[in-house]
Amino acid sequence: MKNQVILITGASSGIGKAAAELFMKKGYHVYGTSRKAEISDKHTYSDAQSGGFIDMIPLDVTSDDSVKNAIDVVLFKEGHIDVLVSNAGMGIAGSIEDTTMDEAKKQFEVNFFGSLRVIKAILPVMRKQGFGKIIALSSVAGVISIPYQAHYSSSKFALESIMEALRYEVSPFNIKVCLVEPGDTKTEFTSNRIYSENANQNSPYFESFKKSIARMERDEQNGVSPEKVAKTIYKMAVRKNPPVRTTVGFQYKLILFLKKILPAKVLEIAVRMLYT
Repeated sequence: MKNQVILITGASSGIGKAAAELFMKKGYHVYGTSRKAEISDKHTYSDAQSGGFIDMIPLDVTSDDSVKNAIDVVLFKEGHIDVLVSNAGMGIAGSIEDTTMDEAKKQFEVNFFGSLRVIKAILPVMRKQGFGKIIALSSVAGVISIPYQAHYSSSKFALESIMEALRYEVSPFNIKVCLVEPGDTKTEFTSNRIYSENANQNSPYFESFKKSIARMERDEQNGVSPEKVAKTIYKMAVRKNPPVRTTVGFQYKLILFLKKILPAKVLEIAVRMLYT
C-alpha cells in the first residue's frame, strides 16, 4: 500500500481524522481536507516508519471551485488519486415541521450534494487513469430513518441510492464504489449538531424532541470509537471487490438484519420507544 494516494474529505476531526492517521501509518500519501486548512510546503503529519504522511489542504464541499482546486493540488503533487473517502458531513436536528426549508437545503448541500460534487470531480481522473476506489460515509440512519433527524437520515438515504447506482455505471472503468455505515460513534459530531431555529419551547414537538436528542447524544457518546470506523474504511480500501455497503459494529449489523426480516410495524414500535 506504500505510495498509494488517498483523498479524505472532512479530515480535521472525528472519523475523517482517525482514517487519515490510520492510512498514514499504513504508508499512504494522505490528503485530508477541511474548509480552514492552508496549503503548506511541509507535511502536516508524517510517519517515519511507514513513509506515509498527511497533508491538510483546503476544500469546501459546497463549492465547485474549491473541490476542483483541491483535486488539482493532489494531482500536481502526485499525478494520480487511488482512493477517495467522502466523509465530510453535518447534522441538523429538529422536527420536519420546525425545520426551515433553508436548513433542510443546507443539510442536503453538505451531506448529499457535497459528496456528489467531490465524486463527480474525481470520476474523470479515475476513468483516465483506469482505476480507483470511492468510499462514501453513510450511516445506519441512512437505512432506518430517525425522528427529529429526518433531514440527516434523508440525505444519507439519498447517498445510499446514488452510490448503489454509481457502482453499476463505473464498473467498466475499474472503479470500485462502496458505502460504510457507522452507527452511534463517539466524535465531535454530537457537539457540532445544529438545532433547527424553531426547535424551541414554542414548538409543539419540544418535549418529545428533547427526549429524543438526549437519547441520541447519550448513545453517541457511548458509541464506537472513530478509530474502529477508520479500520472498516481501511478494510474496504484494500479489498479488491468491496461489498456495496458495510455496517460498523455487530449490534448495528443485527439491527439492519432484523429490519429485513421483521414486519415494518415491529421496527416502528422499537424506534418509537427509543426516540419519541
